[in-house]
Amino acid sequence: MIIEQITVGDMEVFCYVIGCEETREAAAIDPAGNKGDIDSIIALLEEKNLQLSYIINTHGHADHTYGNQLLANRTGAKTVMHEIDDDLFTTEEAKGWAAAFGLSAAPPVDIRISDGDRLPLGKLNVEFIHTPGHTPGAVCVLVENNLFTGDTLFVGAVGRTDLPGGSMETLLDSIEKKLLPLPGETVIWPGHDYGDQPTSTMAHEMESNPYITDFILDT
Repeated sequence: MIIEQITVGDMEVFCYVIGCEETREAAAIDPAGNKGDIDSIIALLEEKNLQLSYIINTHGHADHTYGNQLLANRTGAKTVMHEIDDDLFTTEEAKGWAAAFGLSAAPPVDIRISDGDRLPLGKLNVEFIHTPGHTPGAVCVLVENNLFTGDTLFVGAVGRTDLPGGSMETLLDSIEKKLLPLPGETVIWPGHDYGDQPTSTMAHEMESNPYITDFILDT
């Protein structure tokens, strides 16, 4: 499996290019960024001889989605998001939220997914785990033993829940019920470069992340 981690945009968003080594079919997760960032993603695809099939959003916030259309226009890739966030973040109100951050909201996606759905990516399976809390339609993306957590789980922290649709109680419940049962060796690839390292494991987070140790396990 190919995994490339790229920092894009003005909010230290981690974009991921993942691909099948055999077929060279690829997906981009959260390609937020301006034209220069999208140019870098295109250059990486060309360097690795990858064909982009999907643009996957872990949630609908504009800092994770505003590169969708430019990348889709240049590659022909299909955009993918959970159906709840696709509905929520294409409203006029949500467009106003994006504008408040100086960003533009993404248009409706091509493929709407729900909990447990899978997409084939060459010889790989991309599985979507619905983890509401940061947003109502947030998902984590599981590919083999790699979990792309968006703004649900960071290295040493969790996503904020003070924006519209957020709930700390729901977020912690999602982590407890959907993520903690995963094997300890599952690699955590977060949605922002906010931690003391760019990646982690589920076992490490269960030992060191205070939101897990203090609010989930110590209850």
